[in-house]
Amino acid sequence: MTWNDRLSSIEMFEDIEFNTDIVAALEAAAEARPLAPLRFFTPTFRAYGTEDVKGCNKNSFPAFSITAGACALNCDHCQAKILDPMIPATDPAMLERKVRDLVLLQDLQGFLLSGGSNRRNEVPYERYYPTVEKLKREFPHLKIAMHSALLDEVKARRMEAAGVDVAMTDIIGAQETIRDVYHLDRPVEDFERTLAALSATSMDVVPHIVIGLHYGRILGEFNALDIIARHRVSALVLVVVMPYYAPANRPFETVTPEDAARVFVAARERLADVPVQLGCARPAGMHKLITDAYATMAGFDGIAYPAEGIRALATAIGRPVEQAHACCSIALDGLRGRTACAA
Repeated sequence: MTWNDRLSSIEMFEDIEFNTDIVAALEAAAEARPLAPLRFFTPTFRAYGTEDVKGCNKNSFPAFSITAGACALNCDHCQAKILDPMIPATDPAMLERKVRDLVLLQDLQGFLLSGGSNRRNEVPYERYYPTVEKLKREFPHLKIAMHSALLDEVKARRMEAAGVDVAMTDIIGAQETIRDVYHLDRPVEDFERTLAALSATSMDVVPHIVIGLHYGRILGEFNALDIIARHRVSALVLVVVMPYYAPANRPFETVTPEDAARVFVAARERLADVPVQLGCARPAGMHKLITDAYATMAGFDGIAYPAEGIRALATAIGRPVEQAHACCSIALDGLRGRTACAA
């Protein structure tokens, strides 16, 4: 059976019209490059569970925001809404207290530290580093990830010295997107300089690309892939813009799953030796089901919060499935021989 035949034989997909040319191309690529096991990431950022993939009932890998829901940029694609589900930690003592409580009560395995940025797309982490160092010293099993925003070599080294395990940073490949969507007066080169500074450290560096960031258009994504391919990274995370966060006067189109799949294919080809993951953010419903299916067939190493039916698809095309209750940027055990967070 071809993959197109296998799709139609799975109940969740039997009434969905996939792009048969894309599916055939993905099948041909898999014959040339055998597919690795597929990992499902189910971090405890939010409640999750399907019939065939269960979530975790412990808060073992939460996300903290050092600015609560505040962000000076208020980018058009996000409107700071991505901060809403995060646990506020607006001073270092609050972060330390909450982490200690979770270690004691919820078997905390690690956490993501994030926050809204200033007008230069920088997050003021400096006063948190002594607390991060202290927590890592007392609880060495904790795996800590941070959204870096834009920074220089000095700040990258400070992150490393504090004991941060994983540095996550968005890479934007189009100047128009930085200006119009982010409302930011910084060049594309600053995003590459940030990636270079992080890659010069011992931290695992996991860049992110938001597909459709320019109001639902594919614009700088392929340039962003080229930027990432020039540097040492531990993994790449792709997400798909979710238009319902956008302001009414600047509407976004919805990126089609087929357009997303074309970026998936390019990512898998250009970063052939790097784990590629589909992250938490992407449109819900049928869009998510189709997008997740393309990522599975494209040979992605992991999918966060997979749609119902993706386990069946993975099995149908011969991909063993694993699960980790952690962020897809940090649960890298089994990739390049490392052992990292899994609850």
